[in-house]
Amino acid sequence: MIACNQTKKAGTGAETLSIDSVLQIRYQKLLEYPLDSTKIPRSYTKSASVVRGVPSKDWTSGFFAGNLWHLYRLTGDDNFKNRAMRWTTFIEKEKFNDGTHDMGFKIFCSFGEGLKVEDNQVYKDIILQSAKTLSTRFNENVGSLRSWDFNKDVWEFPVIVDNMMNLELLFIATRMSGDSTFHEIAVQHANTTLKNHFRDDHSSVHVVVYDTISGAVKEKVTHQGFNAESAWARGQAWGIYGFTMCYRYTRDPAYLAQAEASAQFFIDHPNLPEDGVPYWDFNDPAIPEAPRDVSAAAIVASALLELSKYTENSAYQKYSEKVLESLRSDKYVLEPSLEIPFILDHSTGNWPANDEIDVPIVYADYYFLEAMIRRNEK
Repeated sequence: MIACNQTKKAGTGAETLSIDSVLQIRYQKLLEYPLDSTKIPRSYTKSASVVRGVPSKDWTSGFFAGNLWHLYRLTGDDNFKNRAMRWTTFIEKEKFNDGTHDMGFKIFCSFGEGLKVEDNQVYKDIILQSAKTLSTRFNENVGSLRSWDFNKDVWEFPVIVDNMMNLELLFIATRMSGDSTFHEIAVQHANTTLKNHFRDDHSSVHVVVYDTISGAVKEKVTHQGFNAESAWARGQAWGIYGFTMCYRYTRDPAYLAQAEASAQFFIDHPNLPEDGVPYWDFNDPAIPEAPRDVSAAAIVASALLELSKYTENSAYQKYSEKVLESLRSDKYVLEPSLEIPFILDHSTGNWPANDEIDVPIVYADYYFLEAMIRRNEK
């Protein structure tokens, strides 16, 4: 971890600058952060005033490069592009890492974002190899990609709702290679998730554990939510985003229906605060004193900007606009003098583990910037 200067410089407080100016300063902090393949920015520990840096094997490693690619698209400044290319190279070795389901987060959020900027055969080759590696985690009996490898003595074959986010890597691999195997695996995984992860009210279970022989569901539990029956906010966000994305690639109406149903659960929930930024879990009994989760708000805001293109429900666009207005305020944007490579505050990583509570986290910035791009493209 890297110690950071928290001294507030005279005349640079948020009260003296427009929010757009503050954002520009925050963007510059990402550009200036020193290159280090072993300390890719993940989050900020306020109590110790240090940036938590991780190596490429961490599931969040691709987001920081993705943030720089996003900033290039938002600003047109070649400095962001050049820096994005440097950080992206640090992730390449993950293309052979078959011990993780998070290949999409790591590879697609870095190399995939680079491909949106320019055609690059090297990036395509890395994405294709990563899809091949990810595919080795698919179990035909279950019809899903395995999530975590830890806790094997308890969970025979766990599948988390988060894993929906890694399917885009497979869809893209089929488009690039013409090999339909990747697409078929993604569809089977999405169908299994659709069948088993959602409750009657369209909230999402976090972890479904399967029998590898029969493919039957053994149990439904949580690892990051308040309890097994609660609605963990980021889990709900992954489901909304994941099925919206799957509809884009398949045009399967069942995926669109689930994305809409999950979106309505989220935006209509009585425990959702007025500014659209949820508490970390909709069922935390500490509400309204529970921590918020900016990352969940940003993920849903980005997802609903896409979902609004496929439906006539104006509520999706309204929610996204409200959240972006909220996040673009001094309540959530970090003060300009803080020398850390993040933009937004008040995300919650893993509440049950008391890890990354009410802090800046890299993936909150990623989906916030993506939402800004999507709003500009509408």
